[in-house]
Amino acid sequence: MSYTSILVADDSLLRTITLNRPERRNAMTPAMQMELIAVLEETAASNVRALVLTGAGNAFCSGLDLSALQAMPNQSAPEHRADAERIARLFLSLHELPMPSIAAVNGAAVAGGAGLATICDFTLATPEAKFGFTEVRIGFVAALVSAFLMQQIGDKRVRDLLLSGRILAAEEALRLGLANEIVQPEELMERARALAVLLAANSPQAIRATKQLLAEQNKAWLDAAIVRAIEASVEARNRGDFREGIAAFLEKRKPEWGK
Repeated sequence: MSYTSILVADDSLLRTITLNRPERRNAMTPAMQMELIAVLEETAASNVRALVLTGAGNAFCSGLDLSALQAMPNQSAPEHRADAERIARLFLSLHELPMPSIAAVNGAAVAGGAGLATICDFTLATPEAKFGFTEVRIGFVAALVSAFLMQQIGDKRVRDLLLSGRILAAEEALRLGLANEIVQPEELMERARALAVLLAANSPQAIRATKQLLAEQNKAWLDAAIVRAIEASVEARNRGDFREGIAAFLEKRKPEWGK
């Protein structure tokens, strides 16, 4: 299958997916999200032993593309819901992947990009990498990623990150448990591949069984959290603060909340 916004490379039983819009800091469009869903679902059904996810150029993923942001205020309620459901499907496809996934974070991982980076089983980051769940800055809610973050780092830390919308350096991401290792840029992909090879040497049946077990332990809670997160995402898109936040961002000015 051919893709327009991602690159897929297989080497033996290892697969690397590269977000390939470097001129846009690998910002996601709906088309890119659908391509990622397609390749993740195909990977889940394949004999691939380990997956590496990274970004082309000097960013991992800067979140949603400007063109998608511009279109949001004019979308209908069904379109808002379809957007939220697509992002939920993307995150769940990555979370439920039966083989290990490794994010090689080579730069900024913001909003939805931070979601992709932290939902992977392993997150390797360069010292220059930045993480941020910045949705609140534009009047939005980081709804869908919140459920995954809650499982990873706990309530108090999630409140800090989602309510402040602040940017984290790689060292803090490591300290909070959002990253597993910090790796020098010139060694990042080599380290990611070495980890993938190490994981691929384990029993594939045992790996799949372990991942299934871990997913099932919190499945009921996560399923309910995702349903509520989709509703929260749709609700947020219909509020005045969201429309003002998008307008202020596009116009490069300070938002005037409550308009």
